[in-house]
Amino acid sequence: MPSIYGFSVRRGWLIAVVVVAAALGGFAGWHHFSARTDTAAKQPPKPIPVTVAQAQKGDFAVYLNGLGTVQPYDTVTVRSRVDGEVVKIAFRQGQMVKEGDVLVQIDPRPYQAALDQAVAKKAQDEASLRNAQLDLQRYSTLANQAVASRQQLDTQQTTVDQLTAQIKGDQAAIDNAQTQLSYTTIKSPLTGRAGFRLVDQGNIVHAGDSNGIVTIVKLQPIAVMFTAPEESVDEINKALAAGGVVVTALSSDGTKTLAQGHLAFVNNQVDQASGTISMKATFANTDNVLWPGLSVATRLLVDTLKDATIVPEDAVQRGPNGLFAFVVGGDNKVAQRGIKVAQEGHGQSVISQGLKPGEKIVVAGQYRLQAGALVQPAEAAPASETSTVATTGKAP
Repeated sequence: MPSIYGFSVRRGWLIAVVVVAAALGGFAGWHHFSARTDTAAKQPPKPIPVTVAQAQKGDFAVYLNGLGTVQPYDTVTVRSRVDGEVVKIAFRQGQMVKEGDVLVQIDPRPYQAALDQAVAKKAQDEASLRNAQLDLQRYSTLANQAVASRQQLDTQQTTVDQLTAQIKGDQAAIDNAQTQLSYTTIKSPLTGRAGFRLVDQGNIVHAGDSNGIVTIVKLQPIAVMFTAPEESVDEINKALAAGGVVVTALSSDGTKTLAQGHLAFVNNQVDQASGTISMKATFANTDNVLWPGLSVATRLLVDTLKDATIVPEDAVQRGPNGLFAFVVGGDNKVAQRGIKVAQEGHGQSVISQGLKPGEKIVVAGQYRLQAGALVQPAEAAPASETSTVATTGKAP
């Protein structure tokens, strides 16, 4: 019994020691955690990394974006104006031809024979006229001597007049024969590129053929037909009234500039079915980069805003109270500033109210910000294009 009692006492003391040790350990842990929490609470918040850019002052070009199709400035389907056999093809398919170049030769022999016949007929009538004029002189002398009657003189005068008129008709026949003969040599009516040859050598062509021989298109200059929304008619007309309106043609995806030209004319009425106005622009196309039938994107310069405040489009944020931007102050703390946007496009926005040139605005990292937050600003990489030129508008 005494031994059992002594064991129980020692076990009780052991449990008491363990409980006290655990309590001391918990208290020490709580104290350490509390001290770390207080220390962390006393440390200032770390700055939030953001990307910033400066609001710029410059000219902002306002464009209307659209879609268009390249069309030849002139298109001519070459046809024969006479009937005959094609004896020579003087052009290659796809060849650039100049105005006046020989394209096709039609057998000229029947038309040369007709011309020779008309020339011979005129020579015959001219000989008859000379004889009649001599007889008229004789009758005039005899009439003055009262040997020939007045009626004979008048009859001979009529014969001379008839032969004179007949010679004029002969000359008209000669001119017509010469014209028909000239039609056997078919020449290019303009400088341009020939298309597919529709007739081969040895074929018989007719003046009434509808298919023609070849189609030639003028590529320099060249035209682009495109449209704009009917709401833009007024600003387009104002731009035209102010002078030449620049039109830029780009690849259909809008990533590559192809050529720059000028607005030639605006259609005289709006298409009510589509709600658009059609326009035509001309391009010099000296490098033939524009090709008939090619689809292109167009940018029509309608206005230029002078001394505008321009910021990257990413700086503009949308909130429940409207548009705003985060402005970085001298202490690297941000302020939320309400703004108004006058124009935007091509990665840029024109600010009409709320920002001034030179102010730093956040263009990336806004999702972690709130008013008064401390930031670590990093300058944005310079834009690849001039910051003072941008576009606006939507394709119709």
